[in-house]
Amino acid sequence: MTKKIGFLGLGHMGGPMAANLVTAGYDVLAFDPVPAAQDKAREDGATVVATAAAAATDRDVVITMLPNGKLVLDVYADLLPAATPGTLFIDCSTIDVADAKAAAALAAGAGHRALDAPVSGGVAGAAAGTLTFMVGGGEQDFADAADVLNVMGGKVVHCGGSGVGQAAKICNNMLLGISMIGLSEALVLGEKLGLSHQSFFDVVSTASGQSWALTSYCPVPGPVPTSPANNDYQPGFATALMTKDLGLAANALRDNGVDGLLGLLASEIYTRFNQDRAGLDFSAIVTDIRSRSDQEDAE
Repeated sequence: MTKKIGFLGLGHMGGPMAANLVTAGYDVLAFDPVPAAQDKAREDGATVVATAAAAATDRDVVITMLPNGKLVLDVYADLLPAATPGTLFIDCSTIDVADAKAAAALAAGAGHRALDAPVSGGVAGAAAGTLTFMVGGGEQDFADAADVLNVMGGKVVHCGGSGVGQAAKICNNMLLGISMIGLSEALVLGEKLGLSHQSFFDVVSTASGQSWALTSYCPVPGPVPTSPANNDYQPGFATALMTKDLGLAANALRDNGVDGLLGLLASEIYTRFNQDRAGLDFSAIVTDIRSRSDQEDAE
């Protein structure tokens, strides 16, 4: 029998994810407080309801995709009493590990099941159904969620117990942020030395400096036509979101006594950039490095 799904959070990521579930034939009750998101969900075939609690009523699975951990915990306070006992809650938000564990504990205390399942792949991956899901929680709950997650994702990995999915996401995005900064510094240095972007790409993409940030998401126009750099840095993954994730990573580094100098510095660099460029793709950090380098030349 096809699962009945509740979906809360219909923004740039959640909206396409819910739409893919509808396309796959699932009965989706959807909620978001933003009217434009509601309208788009209706166009995509979801049944939009008036409250968060309504989206969790008589559902087999309830999926949340929300901006932060506090909101997840606040929303769970409304959802858990409304849900049928044994409902499987899947939180796809990127939040602190402690908040993910707290959400799972609240769900269990109310007689439900819970997974943390943050994603990687950006808006394009959400639309295409090719996201990577990093899942924390029990093995049976993971097995029960597999069919739903596979509709929205191209790869679904069970990382461990409660909160470990969030741990994987934080580590991945810390590495991505560090990689993008390092790549951007190398590109700007290449510019100063007379190396064209295409020549840089042709060499480094097949050499030891190769990275996903370069070959799939090159931060300068030209070498990778699908990268945001070729679309005025309209966000696939916004600077504000990278800043948030690096902040989570920085907190985790400090709390766990890790000598993570690059992770901490990456958080500082994106925090500074985010003050004026929150709405740009995070790969636009190259423009900030270039601008600051030009200022130093002029001094």
